Amino acid sequence: MSNKTRELTLSGMFLAFGIIVPYIFHIANLGGPVFLPMHIPVLLAAFYVNPFYALSIGILAPLLNSILTGMPVFYPISIIMSFELATYGLITAIIYKKSNLLLSLIVGMISGRLVAGLVIVILQGIIGLKMNPLLYLKGALITGIPGIVIQILLVPVIVRKFKIKNI
Repeated sequence: MSNKTRELTLSGMFLAFGIIVPYIFHIANLGGPVFLPMHIPVLLAAFYVNPFYALSIGILAPLLNSILTGMPVFYPISIIMSFELATYGLITAIIYKKSNLLLSLIVGMISGRLVAGLVIVILQGIIGLKMNPLLYLKGALITGIPGIVIQILLVPVIVRKFKIKNI
């Protein structure tokens, strides 16, 4: 299989997981904001596809979920999440090329959350969004602690178990 075909195939699979897994959490009422099921496929993608594809999956997953399922709410949450998850994918993939798995995962996760806060600030200035970026991030971190722990524990295990050469 050519590299481009492989990249597109894996990207399609991770994007599909980024839609299916949150949907399952939603219909089973498992608490998406707590377990962060959309984050895991994006983070995993960062270890298997190039940074551009990982970024694209991060942008598309929240938007497609919002359009297809209504979750998350399109504005402002899916917009904020698109930037956050795009950053997860991009930064994690770039750092992984130069560093180890756990460091790239953690730096990507922190970067994504910082970008989410920055997007809120930008939306406040451009269209008057009535949302406090610090309260949003605090709430997302506190509510998402179980999901963050799952990401830190599960993603490295999956990546090590399914060793596919990163481009």
